Amino acid sequence: MTAIPQKMKAVQLVGHGGLDQLIYKDDVPTPKPSPGEVLIEVTACGMNNTDVWVREGAYGSDTDPDSVSTWRRGRSTLTFPRIQGTDTVGRIVAVGEDVPISRIGERVMVDFSIYNRPEGDDSLADIDYIGHGRDGGYAEYTVVPSDHAYVVNSDISDAELATFCCAYLTAEQMLDRARLAQGERVLVTGASGGVGSAIIQLARVRGAIPYAVSSAGKEEALLAIGAEAVVLRDVPDLVSEVARVTAGKPIDMVADLVAGALFNDLLRILRPEGRYSTAGAIGGPVVNLDLRTMYLKQLELHGSSQGTRTAFQRLVRYIEQGQIRPLLDRTFKLSDFHHAQQTFMSKTYIGKLVVVPDRHWASTGASYAAS
Repeated sequence: MTAIPQKMKAVQLVGHGGLDQLIYKDDVPTPKPSPGEVLIEVTACGMNNTDVWVREGAYGSDTDPDSVSTWRRGRSTLTFPRIQGTDTVGRIVAVGEDVPISRIGERVMVDFSIYNRPEGDDSLADIDYIGHGRDGGYAEYTVVPSDHAYVVNSDISDAELATFCCAYLTAEQMLDRARLAQGERVLVTGASGGVGSAIIQLARVRGAIPYAVSSAGKEEALLAIGAEAVVLRDVPDLVSEVARVTAGKPIDMVADLVAGALFNDLLRILRPEGRYSTAGAIGGPVVNLDLRTMYLKQLELHGSSQGTRTAFQRLVRYIEQGQIRPLLDRTFKLSDFHHAQQTFMSKTYIGKLVVVPDRHWASTGASYAAS
């Protein structure tokens, strides 16, 4: 086994702001596992919207939506410098006390949530995450609690495995909170992104019927992963177009990742007693809400973020059983992180982008299209 270096390469977030706040360094101390922890040699780490919004400080406050604030707003555990990266995949190369040495060599996917609750308590009221409350996977090595490192029995590549964690757990939690059931119809906005494309697949696992809202040019790919039909988000009348593609059948749930100007139409589209769930607002977080639409239709509105231990374990089973499949658009070298995040923000792709440490590029990343 290769010796573990004293220093490693990593991308550090040094403050809120632009891409200049992300610095690629080659002299970051390699972390050491404490009792109950494992050291992972990272081979791939997926990218997420939260990375960008935390960097920008774009979460606002309860009283000022434009104020600079990180995830969880006034209760932030973010300190600088911070290594971001939630969707970590790699191999265990060292263990702390109380962890069996037999774990060394295991390929693992990391449950990135910091639950702050004992096993069996599924409340997410004070949840945090790896890459925010502690260092994450945009590095050559990272340390996580042993029980967060899951062996996944699948022959998919490391880069493909790194497409699941955050997006699919977020998607599964949205569907859990809104109780999407077999035979129901769900309308998914932002359907070509990581969470949106995950919702389409996970809805099909439940026996539900997903309809996608997306931009032109992505229809074929969305149909291929399970969308019943695709509605273009810039149509003149979204309500009428959804009614047309569903042949007038009701929408039981809206899974919204866009919000902004679409919000009111989405509530109009829902059937009476329908359920709305959101885990993001890439089209704008501040919306107009006519409360009469909400109460006269007896609607439920759910906010959702991350997911539970139970949901993560369910995802591992789905992966191992082949019920969901990775949507890897392309990979980038860790040293090319600025380019990777610029591409991520462009939203011109379908599925996920993944970052690979340069030392593993030839074995893990070269088989995929690097931009």
